Amino acid sequence: MGLRMASNAHRERPGWTVMATARLAWAIVVVATLTSCGSDSSGIGVAVGGEGTDAASGPVTNAASGEGASTRGAPANDPPQFRSMGGEKSVTTFFVTSRGTGRGGDLGGLAGADAHCQALAKAEGSADHTWRAYLSTHATPTAPAVHARDRIGTGPWYNADGFRIARDVDELHGATNGIDKDNGVTERLDPINGVGDTPNRHDILTGSKPDGTAFDGPDDLTCGNWTSSAEGRAQVGHHDRKGQGPTATSWNSAHATRGCSQSHLESTGGAGLFYCFAVD
Repeated sequence: MGLRMASNAHRERPGWTVMATARLAWAIVVVATLTSCGSDSSGIGVAVGGEGTDAASGPVTNAASGEGASTRGAPANDPPQFRSMGGEKSVTTFFVTSRGTGRGGDLGGLAGADAHCQALAKAEGSADHTWRAYLSTHATPTAPAVHARDRIGTGPWYNADGFRIARDVDELHGATNGIDKDNGVTERLDPINGVGDTPNRHDILTGSKPDGTAFDGPDDLTCGNWTSSAEGRAQVGHHDRKGQGPTATSWNSAHATRGCSQSHLESTGGAGLFYCFAVD
């Protein structure tokens, strides 16, 4: 009976055969496409390169790599998590200074701080990079503010052990950078004392807000743009991400010092140390 009905319909609508054939071909194409993509009605997304996104649960972890980043928005050429020795340039592109200038917050300005970074790097065979101190400056009547994030290049940055600290400026100022007590080491790969050590030296000079920019307003938190060892204060971060208070886990903007002398810096758990980044 079904055949007769189809036959009658065919006689009543001469174009039925052509339309049915076209619809059947379209359906075959759709089914073939869905099958090749690995999709089904459960809402599971397409995995690319071993990683993908589940419509219900979000990013899918790549079990082989141990990384849970979704491929959506991932850099096309993501830098490796570790970098081996023996390349064209030295591996180290980030470190915490093993020592300060000994003059508290007086680093000789930005130029003096940069030179200190360069000298420490040279002593450890990393002078083939151009180094900059991660420091912001306060605006003055004759000069605009300088933002630490704008003077350190674009990344990626690796410590002296070849461990990636951050792939770029955004990750550095996000929640997933690698700065902590284990990886925020000196140019010599030495750890810096933190909470629980004697003496505690986890206060790292930055003069910066959490996003790496200089503070607005009249308050100077840069020890006179890094030229004062007496009056003023400086904003510091905690390289070990530990301490008291709601901002204690910030690597670059935990609190202000009591003053700018060496003794003032030491009284709150510092030693006049700062971060150095290679711009190339």
